[in-house]
Amino acid sequence: MKRHTIEPRPNWQQTVEEQGLIYPLTRYPDDSLRPYWDESAYYSFSLPEVEALEGVVEELHAMCLAAAAHIVERDRFADLGITDPRLAALIAESWRRRAEQPSLYGRFDLRYDGTGPAKMLEYNADTPTSLVEAASPQWFWMEDRFPGADQWNSLHERLVDAWRRQAELLPPGPLHFAHSETDELGEDLMTVAYLQETADQAGLETHALSVEQIGWDGLSGRFVDDKLRFIRGIFKLYPWEWLASDEFGPQVLGTYDHGGGSGTTLWIEPLWKMLLSNKALLAILWELFPEHPNLLPAYLDGPRELADTTGYAAKPLLGREGAGVTLHEAGGGGEEFVPVEGETYVFQGLAPLPDFDGNRVVLGAWVVEEEAAGLGIRESAGPVTDEYARFLPHVIL
Repeated sequence: MKRHTIEPRPNWQQTVEEQGLIYPLTRYPDDSLRPYWDESAYYSFSLPEVEALEGVVEELHAMCLAAAAHIVERDRFADLGITDPRLAALIAESWRRRAEQPSLYGRFDLRYDGTGPAKMLEYNADTPTSLVEAASPQWFWMEDRFPGADQWNSLHERLVDAWRRQAELLPPGPLHFAHSETDELGEDLMTVAYLQETADQAGLETHALSVEQIGWDGLSGRFVDDKLRFIRGIFKLYPWEWLASDEFGPQVLGTYDHGGGSGTTLWIEPLWKMLLSNKALLAILWELFPEHPNLLPAYLDGPRELADTTGYAAKPLLGREGAGVTLHEAGGGGEEFVPVEGETYVFQGLAPLPDFDGNRVVLGAWVVEEEAAGLGIRESAGPVTDEYARFLPHVIL
């Protein structure tokens, strides 16, 4: 794994926008615009490195499924902050009937520097983004810059194939694709539009709308779209913890389709994915697979020995884009941990992100269904990968 600098292509911004990346710039607090898509540098990997990382990702995914089974079997929903018995029961039923419900993709965030074992930082298996740039613009960048090279990137083909394989699980009528109108950058919009395109290529009938356009027909007790058609199946880029607690949360849970239901709505990702996108998963994994080389120690009841040994990261169970994450050095040095009132945390061993020429890098490794499918790389100036991170392409040399 190496970082290289390179001259960006002429008109790179227009090029990536035409390829679906309509948010190539990030607005910073000083009101300046700086590249989010950053092709002034790239990363290279050897083929054995990528093959080893693929194996790690698929092993981690299997371990996460084992942890989900453990949570359901031992009724450990409270450890995830899920205290509503009805919601817990629906998640458990969704897990038991997971073979009847379509499930598409997820993204592991990994710490890796090319020298030691990759370490799992977290798993977003419900609403992962940065998909568009990983699947499309970086592939075309490689073809422009390194024709004949390769890339860890079979995302598009695997997504299309996944829709084809799971089409028999879908109810009749169009499969709806929904994003939220609160998305100001267009990232959620384009992620959903891209996934809808992969479903179209798989031969599915689809229809796009926003979450805010979903209606409720009180007479039939059904969700309807902007054309007043029943919504029988829907992909949503909207976190389950929001969906279940919004104004229409009771209707969502009351009409949840575990597969093949009549008068219900089939949601993708399915409800059981809440088990994998909650950071309490990190502590349960460490409990089930202690000292695993690809895990960091993690606890729910406090940092334990981490406070005096490696230091720790305090992570809210449902935080995204690094929100609320604080880092604490061993021995009490640095920032004191002060929990936010009402927030629950997992405490994970501190593993500073690798520094490549002053840039902190994290690998986003994609899973489609059960298989490793691609890589996206983000860099940040600080120790936490946040909304100001940059996306850099990669090649296999």
